[in-house]
Amino acid sequence: MNARSLRALEYSQILHRLAEHTSFSLGKELALRLRPTTDEEEVKRRQQETTEARSLLEMEPHFTAGGAKDLRPHLKKAAIESPLTPAELLDIGDTIASGTAVRRRLYSLRRLFPTLAEIAQGIEECSALWGEIRRSISDRGEVVDGASPALARIRRELHQVHERLLSKMERIASSPENAPFLQEPIVTQRSGRYVIPLKADFKGRIPGVVHDQSASGATLFVEPLATLELNNQWRELQLAEEKETHRILKGLTARVAEEIPAIEGTLKALAWLDLALAKGRYSASLSCVEPKFTPFRSPKGELLHPGSTLRLIQARHPLLPPEEVVPIDIRISDDFFILVITGPNTGGKTVSLKTVGLTALMAQSGLHIPAQEAELSIFEGVYADIGDEQSIEQSLSTFSSHLTSIVTILARAHERCLVLLDELGAGTDPVEGSALARAILDHLRHRKITSLVATHYSELKSYAHITPGVENASVEFDLETLAPTYVMSIGLPGQSNALAIATRLGLDEGVVREARRLISWEDLEVERYLDDIRRAREEALAAAQAAKAAREEAEGKERELAEELKALEGSRRQVINEARKQARRELREAREEIGHLVAEAKKKKTVEAEAKLTELEERLPPLPPVKKGPPLGELKVGETVWVEGLDREGEVVGLEAAQVEVQVGPFRVKADIEDLAASVKDPEGREGPPREGAPGAISLPLSPPVPDFLDLRGEKAEEVLWRLDKYLDDAFLSGSLSVRIIHGKGKGTLRRLVRQAVESHPLVASYRSGEADEGGDGVTVVRLVEG
Repeated sequence: MNARSLRALEYSQILHRLAEHTSFSLGKELALRLRPTTDEEEVKRRQQETTEARSLLEMEPHFTAGGAKDLRPHLKKAAIESPLTPAELLDIGDTIASGTAVRRRLYSLRRLFPTLAEIAQGIEECSALWGEIRRSISDRGEVVDGASPALARIRRELHQVHERLLSKMERIASSPENAPFLQEPIVTQRSGRYVIPLKADFKGRIPGVVHDQSASGATLFVEPLATLELNNQWRELQLAEEKETHRILKGLTARVAEEIPAIEGTLKALAWLDLALAKGRYSASLSCVEPKFTPFRSPKGELLHPGSTLRLIQARHPLLPPEEVVPIDIRISDDFFILVITGPNTGGKTVSLKTVGLTALMAQSGLHIPAQEAELSIFEGVYADIGDEQSIEQSLSTFSSHLTSIVTILARAHERCLVLLDELGAGTDPVEGSALARAILDHLRHRKITSLVATHYSELKSYAHITPGVENASVEFDLETLAPTYVMSIGLPGQSNALAIATRLGLDEGVVREARRLISWEDLEVERYLDDIRRAREEALAAAQAAKAAREEAEGKERELAEELKALEGSRRQVINEARKQARRELREAREEIGHLVAEAKKKKTVEAEAKLTELEERLPPLPPVKKGPPLGELKVGETVWVEGLDREGEVVGLEAAQVEVQVGPFRVKADIEDLAASVKDPEGREGPPREGAPGAISLPLSPPVPDFLDLRGEKAEEVLWRLDKYLDDAFLSGSLSVRIIHGKGKGTLRRLVRQAVESHPLVASYRSGEADEGGDGVTVVRLVEG
């Protein structure tokens, strides 16, 4: 990518904002060095990293490569055998531990985040080195006693000698005999040895070695001869401790040197992971989306076209405050690949160009794009001439500066590049500038280079209107507020608002009228036509938006109706089931009461009981035949029983304390023991339901065959759900495993209604669109759950 173009688009500002989201220095360096790539596979891999990182952070917001340190200076020391300090060794141990934790966590999530897990595989655990460092260095960055047996022994002896030395020094300092000779009864240190403060006038009264004296000379700091040997021992042990500590650190440094390649690999992997996580955070902070990449296509027909794709919906400039920036929609199509943008100053033309340029650069760098939707090609070069780079040193005017840049761009760009030119032809005579701008545009068109150009020249509007492959676009202006709206309109050139603005600002009407008279009739008519077209377009857009809102409202009501129908169907089933249960309870109670009355009548033979019985029998409706088989014996798994609630025969497959699990056809049910009866045999000895005519017997009607498809075409929405639900129930009870629901293609309303219903249906295991030989999108194939 051209360095000047990157500067013009302020790409470095994107990298600095990305770097703010990194957690350690190596990741920050990678962020600042990030550059767009033209390799399609690399672009897609980078985008996948960003997408996975954002998803990971949504799942685990505090996931970082934190704890890792920049170990490069430490490794350089180790390479030249310069002993590392305990703090430096602790940095190495912490980085190894952090890398190990990240590697293991991402490995456990490898199915969700395969790209990040692959990067993490570059982390070497170096568990042996980490264990040695942790055994030798404390969290405070000190070599611990257990680092070696010799160090433990030395420190033990050092502690003992130190205690004896201090005890003896304190006895000398606190002795009443020595009190007159001491400035203070204290023990202090000079040159690493314990001493007492002796008055200079009493020099020699306490035999010892003078190590220092006060500034006034009144005090001598003396090491008593009585403690000289202990002081010597203490000092010797200190030197021994330093020597052993040095030996331990040197040994650990040698171990680090052996693992330099592995540690460097760990640092590299952690840096790339840190960069990926930074990209994910940056994407979330701007509410970005992953762009879709479309390869360059072969042009259709005779139209010159590079086959590029550029479609941005509600795209925002990434460097402007999100709450202030106005999103734009911008695109190229099969009909044009050069866009000429016109409009007022400060209206957003330059911002639009930078938005497109930064979008392309960010996408090819692996960054998500601040937009609702984004689809573009991978450009082999993004060239931009934006802004005023007038150079006093080189004696270049604004025009010369722009033209120098354009010369470079035209020499390097080709049909797989994107070119962005701001104020093309400006800074010189308008006639010559306009002619030069048209010639440059025509040159770009014949070379099939995707281009976006901002200009003020009205001649370029006409050029874009009549030239194949070129299209007008404009940024709109609000004449009421005299401010740009920053809204991009493709297909219409920008209007000249000079006279309207002058009128709004209060310029004398006569002056405005004279200016209007000096403008050619053709130009005034063009402006009037443009205004009419813009108004018609706004009305059409308003109508389209109203239609869209109405359609969305209708679809919402349709969904609500479907939910209500579903709820009503569920309520209907529940009411029917409750009614059946209530009827059975009432019939059972009636039977029991009749039985009691019959027994009472037989026993007491009273007229009153018989009259009551007669009255009750007249009051009750005729009882349906009681579906009751012979009484059960001791149940066993595999035994055939009659399930009264279902009026079906089944096989016992499980026994519990109060319930029995029975296989009835394609499904299993649990029933209370009192709801079961023994199966009876027909005259030929075969098992089956109770025979008709036998005591308590019923006849079981055979289920009618269920077809393997249901045709709902032409049905109303309120009838579809009821028919579909009943059909699925029947198909399930008949043992079907797969059925087809025919709904047709049409506008897709019936298809959506059917698929919403089967998605939540308890009897549906899965569903799919039909194959070509099954009816395609006009059919939904449903697989039912197995009983």
